Amino acid sequence: MDFDNSKPIYLQIVDFFYENILIRRWQDNERIPSVREIAVMVEVNPNTAIRAFTHLQEQEVIYNKRGIGYFVSENGYGKVLNIKKKEFMGEVLPDVFKKMRLLDISFEEVRHAFDQQKNETDHEKK
Repeated sequence: MDFDNSKPIYLQIVDFFYENILIRRWQDNERIPSVREIAVMVEVNPNTAIRAFTHLQEQEVIYNKRGIGYFVSENGYGKVLNIKKKEFMGEVLPDVFKKMRLLDISFEEVRHAFDQQKNETDHEKK
């Protein structure tokens, strides 16, 4: 995994979990890789992986079954979706809107670009 220096590594691992949950690679109530497996997979110290797991547990995205492992929480997908939507609306969109104003880009232009990209992605999946 390539890490970005502008964000703590454990939060980048959290984002890795979010993505796997959002693309449904990991389903609600499904067992996920262990702390050690994640540490090896993303090439970090197990303590860093533990910090990511702790963060995810605090957000109730994952839970631990003692002696069995970690699992995606009931409605983990919905929780992650809400977390990422809030993050997008609060952190990403304000910057996008600023750039749109500076570059005089309309919502219609963005909608057209979005539809075009979506169509390309849909064709790639077939």
